[in-house]
Amino acid sequence: MNNIIKRLQEEFKNVPDLTIKKIKLSFFDTVYVAYLETICSSDRVNDYILKNLSDLSGKKKNKILNTNSILPGPNTKIIDNYDKLEFYINNGFAIIIRKNRALAIEVKGDINRSIPTPDSEPAINGPKDAFNENYQVNMGLIKRRIKSNTLKTEEFFLGRKTNTKVGLLYIDDIADTKLINNIKNKITKIDIDGILDSSSLGQLINKENKVHFPTYILTERPDNVARALLEGKIAILVDTSPFVIIIPAFFGDFINPGVDAYNKSNNINFLKIVRLACFFLSMSVPAIYIALVNYNQETIPTPLLASFAIQRDGVPFPAIVEAVMMLFICEMLRESDIRFPNSYGSAISILGALVLGDAAVSAGIVSPIMIIVIALTFMASLIFTEAEVTSALRFMRFIFIILASFYGILGLVFGLFFFLIKINDIKSFGMPYFYPIMPFDKNYFFKTILKKPTKKDKKRSSILAKKNLIKQGEN
Repeated sequence: MNNIIKRLQEEFKNVPDLTIKKIKLSFFDTVYVAYLETICSSDRVNDYILKNLSDLSGKKKNKILNTNSILPGPNTKIIDNYDKLEFYINNGFAIIIRKNRALAIEVKGDINRSIPTPDSEPAINGPKDAFNENYQVNMGLIKRRIKSNTLKTEEFFLGRKTNTKVGLLYIDDIADTKLINNIKNKITKIDIDGILDSSSLGQLINKENKVHFPTYILTERPDNVARALLEGKIAILVDTSPFVIIIPAFFGDFINPGVDAYNKSNNINFLKIVRLACFFLSMSVPAIYIALVNYNQETIPTPLLASFAIQRDGVPFPAIVEAVMMLFICEMLRESDIRFPNSYGSAISILGALVLGDAAVSAGIVSPIMIIVIALTFMASLIFTEAEVTSALRFMRFIFIILASFYGILGLVFGLFFFLIKINDIKSFGMPYFYPIMPFDKNYFFKTILKKPTKKDKKRSSILAKKNLIKQGEN
């Protein structure tokens, strides 16, 4: 017992929150209780352990560590390998040491925030709960929705220093076994000092390829995770992270979010078409303007061309310099709006959009039509809340601008071909990223790109679910 105490004191040297209490049960019988004050609840230590041990003081109880009824706790482990002492102490357990035996009882403190409402994925209809940083709470929010023993969880501990708990969730009789094994192999091969967030894990299992478009979904909504699991996808929970990874992810998943399921198909399909149009407008509007003004003036009606010429009269820069300059300023405004506290963000946006834009036009630095073009571009991009999608749009936008500045309308055609070739070359964990458009899948197409009535959504996608494809009866 003394060796175990000395080992703990040596391993946790210069860790002032380690508490070791010595309790004498009898003249020849001593029990030590060791725990970290910062992550353990003093009330639980007192209720589960100290009170019960003090009641046993002076009594002949020789089998304290062989029964859980004497020292009750929600999670009790008998330690058979003393190399695990550090793991249990760092995970909110109190270690009870008596003679040469050790018992770990979970007394983790409540250092979590309450269940929040969705912030980055708001919805008018649907549930209003969101994930927080607690692994068990997040798991409960999912299991509250899927009450089936076929919902399986495989847990891993990643990070040499952080020992972060990671959970791999899938529905056993729906998900593809090959995909599950592929993700498990990727996770087990990770060797890193620490995993602090789900986005870090997503980049590691995806190997951060050279693709700008995201190939996995980060969501804070438990209903989105439940819906994805029922379609045959895989979810990954990371302790201390309020976002859950959904694998695989396709192009259509980012254009049309899962909250569309709470609206009627006749109403939401119009908005889905608008979003798809906004995606291409955000990429190509500045390039279209540059191509028409610089190279293809014959395609513009004469009155409109004259209006453009009058507005650009006195502007010292060519259209491409004007567009790049304004896009750079708008990216500055977007970044400042994100980084500033909420109370300042709206003021910065108003200052940049109104004062700076009006001053630039009045000074003759940019033309009014360019302000309209850039405003339309950024309004279209604001529809997409995923940061990786916004970054991908920015990359493609500059590709289109460069090609349009050299080749005009032909450059736009080249840019469109470049986009289609690039996006068809992307794989999301071995699956085609442009699915369900290429290859075409009617079932998944009418879940993402368009929506059909819920009563007609009877089958799962064959590329995701290799078994149990029927999810709704014929009636």
